[in-house]
Amino acid sequence: MTWTPDIVSAGVTLVASGSTHEGAVRTHNEDAWLVSPPVYVVADGMGGHAAGDVASQLVIEAFAELAGRDDVTAPDIERVLESSRTAVAALATSPVTAPGSTVVAAVYVVERGRGYWLLVNIGDSRAYLLTPERLEQVSHDHSLVQEMIDAGEIDERQARVHPDRHVITRAIGAVDDAAADFTLMPARGGTRLLLCSDGLTGELDDARIERILRGGAAAAVTSARLVAAAVEAGGRDNVTAIVIDVIGSDVLSQADTLGHCSDPEVDTVPQARSHA
Repeated sequence: MTWTPDIVSAGVTLVASGSTHEGAVRTHNEDAWLVSPPVYVVADGMGGHAAGDVASQLVIEAFAELAGRDDVTAPDIERVLESSRTAVAALATSPVTAPGSTVVAAVYVVERGRGYWLLVNIGDSRAYLLTPERLEQVSHDHSLVQEMIDAGEIDERQARVHPDRHVITRAIGAVDDAAADFTLMPARGGTRLLLCSDGLTGELDDARIERILRGGAAAAVTSARLVAAAVEAGGRDNVTAIVIDVIGSDVLSQADTLGHCSDPEVDTVPQARSHA
């Protein structure tokens, strides 16, 4: 989806696309995603048969209320999150079966004529920023292994294989009063934003993710390549990725800024398997 903010001084166009897949092991997809400018969201439901897929969809529906607006603020997002918490909590039939959802969202906002990303995350779904210089994770995981990394007990390599790597410490619905992290950063032309569920980062390390993001392909192809690569690498979880290109008026082309990669990747998301 291509969208130019209705504020000339912002001077950018956003091109975004998302892809999702149930993975190679799961029989249904509990991830949900939204590309509806100025709002972009990935939600990863938890609970399996305890309505994890419904939980993630409720989060998406709450954020969809902000679509089409050019004046979204942090209090608006807080209101949407509270609405999500209430809706997801209502799904629980007992504490044992309480469903939940992570969320990572990027909302394009304009302050004093300049465009910014207002990022919000709860859980271990992630946001990455790709610039001409580097790939940077701009969200902070709310997970047990991240707390161990922060405490210096393990490193990133150990975290990838730790038996508790899937234990999260914040979620909508499953954890009472889970607070969100907010980050405000400039939306500069020539950069690329990735929102994804942990089904992607659990299979691909940052180096592989960066290589695909720098492949010189459009957002739609790139999001599909990311998801396909994660499925082919094992696909032990549902996988979702949204890629958003910020095309500035001073940027000649996306490829010139984001670079090329000669290593070929698959072009499409694998077809869903039949479970008949």
